[in-house]
Amino acid sequence: MPTRPLQGAALAIFGTLVLTPDTLFMRWSEMEGFAMLAWRGLLMGPLLIGLWLVRAGGGAWRGTARALCAPAGLGVITCHALNATLFSLGVWVAPVSVVLFGVATVPVFAAIFSRALMGEVASAATWAATAAVLSGIALAVSGGAEPGSMQGAFLGALAGLGVAAALALSFVLIRKTVTLPILPAIGTGSCLAGLAGLALASPGALLSGNPAAIAVTGALILPVSFLAISHATRKAPATTVSLILLLETVFGPAWVWVGAGEAMSLREIAGGAVVVGSLAVYIRFAAREARAPNAAKPD
Repeated sequence: MPTRPLQGAALAIFGTLVLTPDTLFMRWSEMEGFAMLAWRGLLMGPLLIGLWLVRAGGGAWRGTARALCAPAGLGVITCHALNATLFSLGVWVAPVSVVLFGVATVPVFAAIFSRALMGEVASAATWAATAAVLSGIALAVSGGAEPGSMQGAFLGALAGLGVAAALALSFVLIRKTVTLPILPAIGTGSCLAGLAGLALASPGALLSGNPAAIAVTGALILPVSFLAISHATRKAPATTVSLILLLETVFGPAWVWVGAGEAMSLREIAGGAVVVGSLAVYIRFAAREARAPNAAKPD
C-alpha cells in the first residue's frame, strides 16, 4: 500500500508524546488495577464510538458492524481489549519501568507480525535501531531504585510483553486492512476492557483514590494518543511506529519521577539518552531513505 513515512512518523511522535504522562496520572489516581481499567475503558470507548457516529452518521453502523465482525476487526478489538487490561494490571502490581521495559519489545513483535501477515521485511537499519534502543532501555531499567518484589516485577514484565504483542498485532492489522474503521474498533475494545474492569473491581474501589486523575487518562490522553498512533500505522510501517512508541519507555518513568517521587538513577537517565539518540538517528535515516526515490526521478 502507498506510504507517507514522514507524516506517519510525525503522527506517531505526537501520539506518543501525548501518551507519556499516562502512567503518572495512573499513579496519581491511587486506584487498584481493575478500577483503573473500568474508568479508562468506559470513558475512552464510548467517546471514540460517539465521535465516529458524529462523523459517519448513524446509518453507517450497519456496514461497519460487518467490518468489525471480520477477522481483522475482531483481531483489533481483541488486541486493544488485551492491551488495556494488561497495562492497567501491570502498572498496578509492578514498578512503571518494569512494565514499560516489556512494552519496549513492540518493534520486535511488529517486525514478526509484519513479516507473517504482510511480507514486509524490516531493514537492517530498523533492526540496528531496535537493538540500540533495547540496549538503552536495559541500561535504564538496570538502575531502578525500587525494583519491587520478584513476583510483582515478574508479573509486570509479563504484562508488558503481552501489551507489546497486542499493540504490534493491532498496528499490523490496521495497516493491512485499510477499510477497517479505526474509531469503532478501538472503541469497542476499550468498552469490553472497561466492562471487565467494572465486573472485577472490588466494592467501593471505583470511587476510592483520585477519580479525576484517572478520568484524564480515559477521556483525554488515551483517545488522542491512540487515534494518532493508530492512524500513523497507515502511513508508515508498523516497525517504524513501534520504534517511536519506545519514547514512552523513557519519558513515562521520567514523568513518574517528577510527579510521584519514583526517583530515576543515573543509569536510567543514561539509558534514556541512548534511546532518544538512537531514535533521532533512525528517524533521520528513514527520512533520507524516503526522499531518495523522489530525488532519483527525472523532472
